[in-house]
Amino acid sequence: MYVVATAGHVDHGKSTLVERLTGMWPDRLAEEQRRGLTIDLGFAWADIDGREIAFVDVPGHERFVGNMLAGVGPVPAIMFVVAATEGWMPQSDEHAAALRALGVQHLLVVISKADLADPTSAIDQVRQQLPAATIVLGTEIDSVRKELTTLTDRLPAPDIDADVRLWVDRSFTVRGAGTVVTGTLAAGTIRVGDDLVHNGRRVTVRGVQSLGRDRSEVAAVARVAVNLRGVDHHSVTRGDTLCTPDAWRDTHEIDVALRAAGKLQQQLVLHIGSASMPVLVRPLGDHGARLRLPRPLPLRIGDIGLLRDPGEHRIAAGVEVLDVAPPALR
Repeated sequence: MYVVATAGHVDHGKSTLVERLTGMWPDRLAEEQRRGLTIDLGFAWADIDGREIAFVDVPGHERFVGNMLAGVGPVPAIMFVVAATEGWMPQSDEHAAALRALGVQHLLVVISKADLADPTSAIDQVRQQLPAATIVLGTEIDSVRKELTTLTDRLPAPDIDADVRLWVDRSFTVRGAGTVVTGTLAAGTIRVGDDLVHNGRRVTVRGVQSLGRDRSEVAAVARVAVNLRGVDHHSVTRGDTLCTPDAWRDTHEIDVALRAAGKLQQQLVLHIGSASMPVLVRPLGDHGARLRLPRPLPLRIGDIGLLRDPGEHRIAAGVEVLDVAPPALR
């Protein structure tokens, strides 16, 4: 399976494009359907030229950037949508800045609404902002499918034997089954009967689903729904993790390398995986910083995230974890 997230400005047709590719409308919430506006993460999937591709559809409105980042954080590939009618817009800019900060390299740009306006200007703008991206017109849906398969074929093979760390993006209860959580499994394999750790407590995998089907196991990369024994769904929230026992170190203080750094305030919001939290920032020279987290996270050297300034509506920097147990500073 492959997992692709959307990105792009509000009302540029991300959900409509996902529906055309999958036959499924990704917006889940009644309010979303009433307003015609994606607020939270949506999900859909399809078999495209023999490849199972799951889509994480993210909101484009500035008020829901946190939800967007929760969706793209664990996902390796992006389908970026720009409307021919409006071209490059403010949230196109912030979404692109987020992808640069996260180091996303696998990107397909779709120019939507090309039947309503000449797409030439939008194509030129995309070439200026995302010069390495492949561009295709949304009106040519067969070409979109072809480029999606090319995109997914270029993704690196996941490590299915790696330690599991599932970043949770939804938690709910199913009558007769109990607590279910969902997320994008980036590495490792989850099996029925596995013990995993949530907030320092062991929980047991009662069942696993992927793409709407029950499975005995699901290997990365995949969208996965995990039915858990030993935890109430109210105690599991977006940004939590399910991890292989004794394999991860929870830390509340990390040293990071900064990339594409702008002005750093003393307090910013860290987005990593599906987690989002305010952190205290202490610069360490021009290209590093120490971050103090309000609650511990299971992180490792090399993990990638970003810092955002919600007050100024901008991405402050990309971060790469250098140390999860840094020495005390004077």
